[in-house]
Amino acid sequence: MKKRYIYIEEVDSTNHFLRDYQPEGEEMTIVYTDYQTAGRGQGTNRWESERGKNITFSILTHPHEIPVTKQFLLSMAGGMAVKDALDCYSTGFSVKWPNDIYWHDKKISGTLIETAISGKCINDCIFGVGVNINQQRFVSDAPNPISLFQILGRETNRMEIMHQIVECFDHHLSILEKVGYDKIRERYLRMLYRKEGIHEYVDSEGCFHALLKTVEDDGHLVLERSDGVLRRYAFKEVQFVV
Repeated sequence: MKKRYIYIEEVDSTNHFLRDYQPEGEEMTIVYTDYQTAGRGQGTNRWESERGKNITFSILTHPHEIPVTKQFLLSMAGGMAVKDALDCYSTGFSVKWPNDIYWHDKKISGTLIETAISGKCINDCIFGVGVNINQQRFVSDAPNPISLFQILGRETNRMEIMHQIVECFDHHLSILEKVGYDKIRERYLRMLYRKEGIHEYVDSEGCFHALLKTVEDDGHLVLERSDGVLRRYAFKEVQFVV
């Protein structure tokens, strides 16, 4: 797919910028910046990123024939794209539901997908990405951040990683558009953080132990509690105890 890259030294949010952007035709547009003044993650989460040290960017694309009922598959594709790129530099990465990227038990990347609907299909998709690349120290109250610098002990080319993520996302999107839902879903499930074993979670009723069974196409996480009961959770209804 034809791609257009736009660099902005500082912006409130690359996702916000693309909401008002009028693309030329059906091309994929990527906006990247050295610093976001209002960057955020899922829900009310904020994203800490030192100016010029990491990659913060958003991709605007126009999926073809992806039903609204399958829109979480776009989030799956996005998380997989970030993990695929980071896998080129080290091991130990996984996708933490819904779409954060973890290195063991520490968070290296957060993503945010926003979609616009036309009829029964997705018309526009904005995929926002933040990846900790060369930041050496974190000062926010985020509980478990880590950067690629802290993993490797050296700096890495930020733009090279961004381009790798974009190409991986384009590849996964082309699979989705060919109705390769099962292929995307199965690969995402294999990449999941805590995909094996019994682990601790917490919901509105308190802490419990469960086995991660699956993630549904609408984004619900399905856990099998230690008493054998299956529970479905939407985002923010359950938390991983790390």
